[in-house]
Amino acid sequence: MKLNDIRPAKGSVKNAKRRGCGTGSGHGGTSTRGHKGQKSRAGSGAKVPAWFEGGQMPLQRRLPKRGFTPLNKVIYQVVDVTSLAKITGAKEIDPAYLVKKGLIKSINKPVKILGKTELKNALTVKASAFSEGARKSIESAGGKAEVTA
Repeated sequence: MKLNDIRPAKGSVKNAKRRGCGTGSGHGGTSTRGHKGQKSRAGSGAKVPAWFEGGQMPLQRRLPKRGFTPLNKVIYQVVDVTSLAKITGAKEIDPAYLVKKGLIKSINKPVKILGKTELKNALTVKASAFSEGARKSIESAGGKAEVTA
């Protein structure tokens, strides 16, 4: 046996497709692109975006438009009363304290307190908004729920 006698196993290697080599390539002279049409041609005309539907009315224009997005929608940073119950050693909780503890990310965005968990310690909580359940649980523990602007 010599190096020049070594061959791959029978059937493991296929011949490459000879594209663009005319009628003798075995592909009918079309480079496997079929006959005529936009996608058979070379150049800029051959680029068709994935969402193009051949001139048919596009899906995003056929579907009805529903609802509306208010321009002045307030998006709150949410804090649960359960996480406030875990805080020890603080009497007053404001957005700056919540940022320090890692419960919210920004002082500049409004904060809303949610939840119905019972609190054991009296806290003065300052936030932009409170749910009814959160307000009741804070006040029933002897604390205050103060709304800030």
